[in-house]
Amino acid sequence: MATVGTQHLRRISALRAVFLGLLSVLHPAACEDQVPLILWTSEGASVPALVPPAAGHIVEQQQLASYLDAAVSAGPRNVVLFLQDKMSLEDFTVYGGAFGNKQDSVFPNLEAALRSSPLVLPAVSWPASNAVIGQLQDRLETSPLYLDPETLSQLRLNASSPALLVFRLPYGLGADLMSAKEILSGNDEVIGQVLATMTAQSVPYTALYTGLRPSRESAALSVEAGLGGGRSLLQYRGGYKERERQREKQQRRMKQKAEVYPPVEFKEGEGETCILLWAKSLSVSIFRRGRWEDHDLTPDTFGKDVRPKLHGSTCDRTKSRLVLNYNNVLGHNVFKLTLAMSQRHYKVSARRWFTLDSVELDYDGTKASFNGSRHVYAPAEYSYRCQTVSSARWPLLVPRTTKDPANQWRVSFDDFQIQGFNVSDGEFSYASDCAGFFSPGIWMGLMTSLLMLLLLTYGLHMILQLHTMDRFDDPKGPAISVPQTE
Repeated sequence: MATVGTQHLRRISALRAVFLGLLSVLHPAACEDQVPLILWTSEGASVPALVPPAAGHIVEQQQLASYLDAAVSAGPRNVVLFLQDKMSLEDFTVYGGAFGNKQDSVFPNLEAALRSSPLVLPAVSWPASNAVIGQLQDRLETSPLYLDPETLSQLRLNASSPALLVFRLPYGLGADLMSAKEILSGNDEVIGQVLATMTAQSVPYTALYTGLRPSRESAALSVEAGLGGGRSLLQYRGGYKERERQREKQQRRMKQKAEVYPPVEFKEGEGETCILLWAKSLSVSIFRRGRWEDHDLTPDTFGKDVRPKLHGSTCDRTKSRLVLNYNNVLGHNVFKLTLAMSQRHYKVSARRWFTLDSVELDYDGTKASFNGSRHVYAPAEYSYRCQTVSSARWPLLVPRTTKDPANQWRVSFDDFQIQGFNVSDGEFSYASDCAGFFSPGIWMGLMTSLLMLLLLTYGLHMILQLHTMDRFDDPKGPAISVPQTE
């Protein structure tokens, strides 16, 4: 019993030494281009003798390859790779004190796993961490399997055959500080589920935990968590207030980043909303003097405090017309962008559909009109959404005639969504997306299958046309004589 207790104390001491080593190399500039990497094996499995690098040393791709080669050759060949989108050492110090205060720990499952003699590389260049999958694939001579904990429970592993199991973990930072903390806590739960499944199947494993990119918001997160971005003299009375101002400023910046501006909303009189329009960006271009001149209409159309002029807009049960009025666009004092929509009943589908009949540009008395009814349509009770609605490449908006002034213009909406009928509570209804069912990959597969079917049919046809001869020459009979004539 004394021996077991001594071994347990040695493990705890070694674990604390690893954590102190992590903290000792923590530096504000050290996390700009590096990510940490943690390697450990299942409890009871043979652990390779890997010497960690000196404090402050950055592990490059070649040195990391030697570590992985030693771990795979001496340890279990069932490798579990936890690949997080972003990672930094501050993730383990800011959020819950994973290597300090046990009560507020965000990584209890990771801490429990690291009791089996881990190898911690605090600073690995992120190009080297991106190459981990390829290096492991070459050494294990097997393809990686991208799984989730539920899929792993249905997979039966064999300790004698190598396997590379990859689990992608997210990393996000929302408007609330707790969002990133909760995501990291959820990642720790995924690690716990995976390791529990491997233990239940009695399969020894080698586990790695690293990131694809460094999380560069670490210094800001330290300020947000109340840790401070650096040292300050205790005698300086304004230090606390300065940190408070920095924290409020960072909170406002994060809040503004998370906000999404509302759509353009048109109401007929004092009634309810009847037209909604939203786009990530809106731009127009004109071909003049041998080149295209662009103008971005997004700042004048969309935004939290932007109220575009909509006079001239109308809506009823069958037709809707949204008119966006601008000033001084590409040298034109008066510029209008009009989206005209209509809805009617179609007997073939036995339902009502709405179409974007036209997108019109009215500038200084001249009108350019694009037809959108061929491509932009949706059920009347739905909204229409498309990643790009443009008159340029792969156009969904086309000029009505070859002589129309629209041939000199281009209109482009990015992340476009519109609804001109049946708007409820001022919000978009279910979106009918423009994405087609048949993608280029599906078309390639269908064409290849059709070509193989034609070749197979031709081959069968040629085989069926083969016939045996109905008469044969007799080699013992008299030879055929041909009389000669002079």
